[in-house]
Amino acid sequence: MKIGIIVAMSKELRLLLPLMDNAVKVEHDSITFHCGTIGSHRVFAMQCGIGKVNAAVGTQTMISIFSPELIVNTGVAGGTGAGAGIMDVVIGERIAYHDVWCGPGTIWGQAAGCPRYFTSAPGLVALPLFDNDPTVRRGLIASGDIFVSRPEEVTRFRELYPEVMAVDMESAAIAQVCHMRKVPFFCMRVVSDTPGSDDNISQYENFWEKAPEHTFSLLSMMLNNI
Repeated sequence: MKIGIIVAMSKELRLLLPLMDNAVKVEHDSITFHCGTIGSHRVFAMQCGIGKVNAAVGTQTMISIFSPELIVNTGVAGGTGAGAGIMDVVIGERIAYHDVWCGPGTIWGQAAGCPRYFTSAPGLVALPLFDNDPTVRRGLIASGDIFVSRPEEVTRFRELYPEVMAVDMESAAIAQVCHMRKVPFFCMRVVSDTPGSDDNISQYENFWEKAPEHTFSLLSMMLNNI
């Protein structure tokens, strides 16, 4: 299978690349793709950059150049205090925007012409290997163009989506492009900190010291099970 993997930051890319065999760099439209294999799959990995626009441009470029049969978004996310703690892995069973509203008569979080909730490929979400890992949670991830750091921001997200487990800045945009282009999508994020807590910045910094290799090894295990 041809699989695209998208991360936002260089720290995430450094954890991803060691999983790949025979990786070579290829540039298209000023974007660097790392092309290699994981198990029996041809893999195209990229760092899209932070935020929804970077994520959407990177996803569309990947689809146009490589025609992947599946796109996986992985990396870090902030927690909300709803069912997922630091170092837990949240599988985005559903993905939504927390900063989109298209006006009267529309639902908050619903991009024009799209469902309010995007979904990860059900067959991957249900893989038994995730049931055997106590750090894995399945739930809702919300995205928007803001680094969440204040308690009132988390409160607002929980008012919009009481069940939201994690927040990031890219996954809904990647999911939307995949929805529009009819490419299966899967999202898996590890919780790095609890936005709004008194020490969330130190949580975030210490998280990177621990380097969440487990999340990326879980990704490798998933790819070897499909």
